[in-house]
Amino acid sequence: MEALKQAAAKEAVTLITSGSVIGFGAGSTIAHMIHYLQEDKVLAQSITAVTSSFNTHLLLQEYGFKIMEIGVCSGLDIYFDGCDQFDHQLNALKSGGGIHTREKLLAAMATRFIIVGDGSKYVAQLYTTFPVVVEVIPEAVHFVMKQIKSRFDAANPVIRLSNKKDGAVITENGNLLIDIWFSSFPPLAHINPALKAIPGILETSLFYNMAQEAIIAEKHGVAIKRKI
Repeated sequence: MEALKQAAAKEAVTLITSGSVIGFGAGSTIAHMIHYLQEDKVLAQSITAVTSSFNTHLLLQEYGFKIMEIGVCSGLDIYFDGCDQFDHQLNALKSGGGIHTREKLLAAMATRFIIVGDGSKYVAQLYTTFPVVVEVIPEAVHFVMKQIKSRFDAANPVIRLSNKKDGAVITENGNLLIDIWFSSFPPLAHINPALKAIPGILETSLFYNMAQEAIIAEKHGVAIKRKI
């Protein structure tokens, strides 16, 4: 599996051109990308990097990349990120890391948003193996959970708890996360509008109709998928 991630990362690096502003998400595939990119010192020193991830930020610093903070960035040439799974229309769930608000902001800034990963993430349609996660302001948590239950019959919202400390996971924005476990998904096009209509929800982990391309590494080679 790691070899497939490395193959996808190598292919992704070939899309980066000198002088670009490049966004990087989180995860091991992105870490492989940064490792391969820094091997080309001239290219690496010419780009400006922006990231949604604390761990990726540390790695970029370690390799000496020029880093721009999200708050002063208004556009990216390309944003690369992994996901938990994505379908043939390149709709993606990015639920695990809990930083989807910042990831989605960078994806929206980018001229090209490219998913990078191994073939196991590519599915015919999104499965309920992963939750749809919402970032919620603390004061709204109980209201939001009640609203989710009333609007989605198949939804079970659960506050995400930390396995590193006692209590809930706190996001970089000072908010909480609610994992919404669906027994079956409603039409994907309806999920984000319905959730974001609830006051107190900042963003969701469903990246609907945002990615333009996906780089997938499988045993027989690397493929580039585009929206059908």
